[in-house]
Amino acid sequence: MSSSEHSANKVKIGLALGSGSARGWSHIGVIEALRDHGIEPDIICGCSIGALVGASYAANKITALETWARSLSLFETARFASLDTTLNGVINKERLQRVLTQFIADEEFTIAELQRPFASVATDLSSGREVWFTDGLLLDAVWASMSLPGLFPPVRHKKRWLVDGGLVNPVPVSVCRALGADFVIAVNLNGNLVGRHIDKPGRPDENKPVTHWSDKIPWPMSSKQESNGGAGDEKAPRVFETIAGSINIIQDRITRSRMVGEPPDILITPELADIGLLEFYRAAECIDEGKASVSRALPEIQRLLKTS
Repeated sequence: MSSSEHSANKVKIGLALGSGSARGWSHIGVIEALRDHGIEPDIICGCSIGALVGASYAANKITALETWARSLSLFETARFASLDTTLNGVINKERLQRVLTQFIADEEFTIAELQRPFASVATDLSSGREVWFTDGLLLDAVWASMSLPGLFPPVRHKKRWLVDGGLVNPVPVSVCRALGADFVIAVNLNGNLVGRHIDKPGRPDENKPVTHWSDKIPWPMSSKQESNGGAGDEKAPRVFETIAGSINIIQDRITRSRMVGEPPDILITPELADIGLLEFYRAAECIDEGKASVSRALPEIQRLLKTS
């Protein structure tokens, strides 16, 4: 069904873009593939990296974001690591802020200025409740939604400390419905990930001397270096591998639970289990898989839209 056809039928399509750190580049491929088949979402809701990509799309800058993401190398990704000794987070927020202003909007741009409804989800660190950003400054909405503990410090907003929305609502289907979507396409990046970030003993670079500060940072974290962490493993998981595994478990369980009570009309699940938490330099693989995941779901999407 073309966008003109679904507009004529007054079916509002919502796109719920889930959390998933580096795997979130696949959202770009999902959006492109949907658009190639004449499916333009009317409502965009995102969580964490989904908020970043969703905001870029809503601001009509996703093509530029894709070009930049595809250009990232391992070295350039590592340059985003912070040397902040206060341990507020391992990502350099100032450097990333420059990226957000270039590929989303300037600091004074508001959600109301977007051409279509947009919302992001964050977590109130004090109460544990989810916080929806449906108005206000666009970059505030993105920052709060993607402030993953350990990577970024919490965001202060209206007398509350906010952290990553993936802790409470990793795939914001409910937000799409609340904003008026009749038909929700959800993208879940957290399937089949539990146990994927445990280090194998004796990895090839384990005894390599550290020659630069960036060598101390666990780049990459991929399944090529992972095992199931069984009793026979002598080495305990490193701190980032523990964080990644814990995040996967939390978000997988929350997503499963929420999908039961708040199912989307279509669930797209890119197969990205081998992409590590911080492997942002693997954008090409993620984007291509995002497109492939839409191709797999396309017959069902078209069938359901015709009957909506």
